[in-house]
Amino acid sequence: MAVYSMTGYATAHSGGSAAPVSGESSREPQAGVGVEIRSVNSRFLDLVFKLPDDLRAAEPTLRELLGARLKRGKVEVRAWVEGRTDTVPRQPGPADLQKLAGLQDTVRAWLPTAPALSVADVLQLMARQQGHPGELTESLVATAQTTLDGLLSAREREGKRLATMLLDRLGQLRQLAQDAQPLVPQLVAQQRQRFIDRWNEALGAGASVATPGNTVSSDMAQDRALTEATAFAIRIDVAEELTRLDSHLTEIERLLKKGGDVGKRLDFLIQELHREANTLGSKSSNLELTRISVDMKVLIEQMREQVQNIE
Repeated sequence: MAVYSMTGYATAHSGGSAAPVSGESSREPQAGVGVEIRSVNSRFLDLVFKLPDDLRAAEPTLRELLGARLKRGKVEVRAWVEGRTDTVPRQPGPADLQKLAGLQDTVRAWLPTAPALSVADVLQLMARQQGHPGELTESLVATAQTTLDGLLSAREREGKRLATMLLDRLGQLRQLAQDAQPLVPQLVAQQRQRFIDRWNEALGAGASVATPGNTVSSDMAQDRALTEATAFAIRIDVAEELTRLDSHLTEIERLLKKGGDVGKRLDFLIQELHREANTLGSKSSNLELTRISVDMKVLIEQMREQVQNIE
């Protein structure tokens, strides 16, 4: 299954069909529908519709259509009617005029004071009839389906690019973790020797140091130095952090290869990676380990920015 980005754009149009006009040999285009869908990242699925009055009745159907195929993102759907303007209606034919005259006679039979239809009224009615609401709704739903397919394709292409970038950053983080592993034993050995040298300098060759009510031999001093070195080793040990970091990297890689709705889980794992990198930096006792921690946090921050765009 693919990894999908929440960022995408697509548009589609339904071609207006030609319909004969009663009493005329010419053919005029029927109204068509245009649909545009754009989406950006969001924590949840947020659907926004911008529809003209003629198409507003289709909003529940469109909402169900998009909700079935999209999981997250702020999605804006804009639709419009094409091939029709209210100021340029089609020319009414004799059948149209006869029908309107009959309707007018029926109304005025019951309402004698009702005003007669004007030329403007007739043209306005013709303009409204150019796109039948039922036909427009069917055309809108079909065009929205085509547009949604295009949006998903765009989101899939962007998601593939994001997954490739994230996998590259995972490889760099693994290399940094490998570089950090041999540094800790070296630091512990250096610190142990430093403690021993310091005690030897204080005691002198074969000497002992006296404290109030107590005398410490050089052997005891050396044991004390080793104890201090051991405590230091425990304090700077980052084996657990590196193990957890490797586990998080493995899980992120698995999710990217699995695909689907993985954005929220990836976001959580990125937070955990950042936590381990911070701990690694706080336990650092030399410049090289500090540099590794900083490089890790830079890579993790780059991943965090991109993961926020994954569905």
